[in-house]
Amino acid sequence: MIRVLIVDDELLLRSCMQQILESEPDITVPDTCDGAEAARAIARHRPDVVLLDLKMPVVDGLSVLRQLPARRPGGYRPATAMLTTFSKDEDILEALRAGADGFLLKDSAPDQLAHSVKVLADGGTVLSPAVARSVIGGYVAGAARGPQEGPRAAGGQEAESLTERERQVLARLAEGLPNAEIARGLQVSTHTVRDHVSMILAKLGVENRVQAAVTAWRLGLAPAPRRT
Repeated sequence: MIRVLIVDDELLLRSCMQQILESEPDITVPDTCDGAEAARAIARHRPDVVLLDLKMPVVDGLSVLRQLPARRPGGYRPATAMLTTFSKDEDILEALRAGADGFLLKDSAPDQLAHSVKVLADGGTVLSPAVARSVIGGYVAGAARGPQEGPRAAGGQEAESLTERERQVLARLAEGLPNAEIARGLQVSTHTVRDHVSMILAKLGVENRVQAAVTAWRLGLAPAPRRT
C-alpha cells in the first residue's frame, strides 16, 4: 500500500482528495492535516508520498518542505508534490530549490491525481504541463542571472561527464517516467536505474529528479513538455 499524507488548510479539499485516492486499491491516506500539524503527522505516519499545499496560513508549504529530513542514502524522506492553484506561482521555483519532487495544479483530474501519487511512490517525476513550462522558464532565467540569483544549473562540463547509459536514463527521467518503467524500457533492473539516477544527480550537482529533468530540458538533452 502507498501511504499518502495530504497537507492543506482547506478541510473540504483534503476530504475530497482523500476519497479520490482511497478509491484506489493500493493507496491509503492515514491522515490529513494543515501546515501546522504537518511535521508531527509526517513523523507519526512516515508516508511514502506527501501532497503539500504551497499557500497556507500559519505554516506554509515551503516551511514544511524545508523541515523534511535531508536526502541521504538509506535515510527516510517522503516523495513530495506541491499543490498550487497557479502555474506561475512565484514560490514554485523556491520549492524546486528546497527539494520538491513534483508540482500539481489543484484542478487536476481525479485520475491524474491517483496516477501522480503512484508515479511519485515509484520514484518518478510529476509536473503538470503548465507548471513545467513555468519551472523551465524560471530555471533558465535564474541561470542566466547567475548562481546567486537562480537555482544552480549544470553546465556543459557536467553534462559531458554523463555516460551514454546515464544520458538514456536522464532522457527518460525528464519525461517523468518512474524507475520501473525506465528499467523495462532499458531492459535493466530497477536497482540499476536507481544507481544511475544517483550518479546523474551527483554529476549534475542537483538535489532531485525534478531539478535533473529541468537541467536536461535546459541543455537540450530532452524535449521540453509540449503545450496541451
